Amino acid sequence: MTRRLEEFEPRNEGEVKIYVCGPTVYDHSHIGHARTWIAFDMIVRYLRHKGYKVRYLVNITDIDDKIIRRANEIGEDPARLAEKFEKEFHEDIGVLGLLEADNYPRVTEHIPDIIEMIRVLISKGFAYEVEGDVYFDVTRVPDYGKLSNQSLEDLQAGARVEVDEKKRNPADFALWKRAKAAEPSWPSPWGKGRPGWHIECSAMSSKYLGDEIDIHGGGRDLIFPHHENEIAQSEAYSGRKPFVKYWMHTGFLTINGEKMSKSLGNFITIRDLLKTVDPEAVKLLFLTTHYRSPIDYTEKALLQSARELRRVYDTVEALESRRLKTEENVRTPTPQEMLPEMVETKRAFYAAMDDDLNTSNAIASLFSLVRSANRALNRGAPTEELEQYASTLRELSEIFGLLGENRRKEELPEEAEKLMELREEARRASDWEKADAIRKKLGEMGILVEDTPEGTKARLVREKT
Repeated sequence: MTRRLEEFEPRNEGEVKIYVCGPTVYDHSHIGHARTWIAFDMIVRYLRHKGYKVRYLVNITDIDDKIIRRANEIGEDPARLAEKFEKEFHEDIGVLGLLEADNYPRVTEHIPDIIEMIRVLISKGFAYEVEGDVYFDVTRVPDYGKLSNQSLEDLQAGARVEVDEKKRNPADFALWKRAKAAEPSWPSPWGKGRPGWHIECSAMSSKYLGDEIDIHGGGRDLIFPHHENEIAQSEAYSGRKPFVKYWMHTGFLTINGEKMSKSLGNFITIRDLLKTVDPEAVKLLFLTTHYRSPIDYTEKALLQSARELRRVYDTVEALESRRLKTEENVRTPTPQEMLPEMVETKRAFYAAMDDDLNTSNAIASLFSLVRSANRALNRGAPTEELEQYASTLRELSEIFGLLGENRRKEELPEEAEKLMELREEARRASDWEKADAIRKKLGEMGILVEDTPEGTKARLVREKT
């Protein structure tokens, strides 16, 4: 909110409360969603790595205009539609290898909490009812617009607001919507209806995290009106207690320089992408850009991330393989025994992460360590040194959710497996011409073959080599 770097000091020492706006479950989750969820997964991991006790909530909006509209379009029950896409959301974050939130509260399970918050806002004079609809009166909040850095006059003149003659002011927003025919609804003091979009997050964050939380996050597109309205209603409800200490928003995502949309044919869902791509390559791609900065997704950039990820895996596998061949049980070195170069690399890594979570610079330090580790392998470094490199690479990679168990296993087509066997036979017979011809054929099939000191490796790539 201050538009400047702030020292991170949670309200309660050693504890961090985080609320992130989750999906409105009316469609498949796309890679723009993945960018935000990966960023906050990293933030939670790093805070826990630093010793904080983190309470992490991601809400599920399972009743909304978009859900009702989509359900009507396809002749589906809104509740069943929401249930289907919520299930897909959990499957997607599982395949991505993201941490589970501590709670995933659903709007439909918190209607009484929402109604009670609206009742209090009306009693305090911040909200009013008109013919079964309830609106929040933004003129009652002197600092309305402080997050988006706009005055009420500016917002009324040019902001996206609903046209509704029942409102006292154009910028007032709905807390409760009167039931329409054939729409899901719940009983309330103002008649049957359903919650507005903004009130749900205020009610659920208050119930699980209290009136004041440390970090609230989401995509940059939520700053106005959603997060602005959350502040107004939450602080009105609590008696002007500061709702959120630190706001964090992820930058916009484009596809080959264009906004992602179905009409442009560049709409990429998470599940379609992960059919052919290692989920950790997607993580690495998004984390090489600072969480607040815009990012342009391209096939070329994704391929580069896949190659870089393979380098990390290959290096760690080589380190651990060489170490195990030398000695079964190796004592982990104390910090005082660590190599000066490794100490400096770790210092640079943590300095980057502590500087507004600058993952771009932190990943540069990680790959500097990869290069040093490979030099150590090439010169036949002692076992203790290899152990330091392996353990440090794993420690730092874990902060980004890399080198995990969720990594997609690459299975070659049966034809490719047979060609690999023929190539090995040719190599053993020193028939290099035949081996090269097979390697070229595999490349045409989209399979990259690498001959390394640890043996021949093959992996699928997304373009012909």
